[in-house]
Amino acid sequence: MKTSELIGPALDWAVAKCEGYTEYCGETEKMLPPRKEYGWVSLFDYNYSTDWNLAGPIIERECIATYASGACSVSPKNPDYWVAEILDTSEILTQYGPTPLIAAMRCYVASRLGDEVEIPSELQP
Repeated sequence: MKTSELIGPALDWAVAKCEGYTEYCGETEKMLPPRKEYGWVSLFDYNYSTDWNLAGPIIERECIATYASGACSVSPKNPDYWVAEILDTSEILTQYGPTPLIAAMRCYVASRLGDEVEIPSELQP
């Protein structure tokens, strides 16, 4: 799936993967965190694309810039009102989204996993 199209649980899963979560069980909708002694955790407790408390530290750590595009508002003709940019080696990666968090998390995923991400089938829209 294109990183620029990730949204909802698929985007949250991709961010978790970037954060070191190693496994996903579609039947239970749980992930295995980097420190496995904590056990499996629910994907739905990690809403990076909607929770500033989770995404904020990533945005700050990765120095992701977000800003509103030149359009006046979100509309069917312009659903991606927000822009996020991150410096990746010598180039600036840019992603868009309907909210600053979605744009920023897409940008983070693109910087770590690239423009295409293989998403578990249960999470694909």
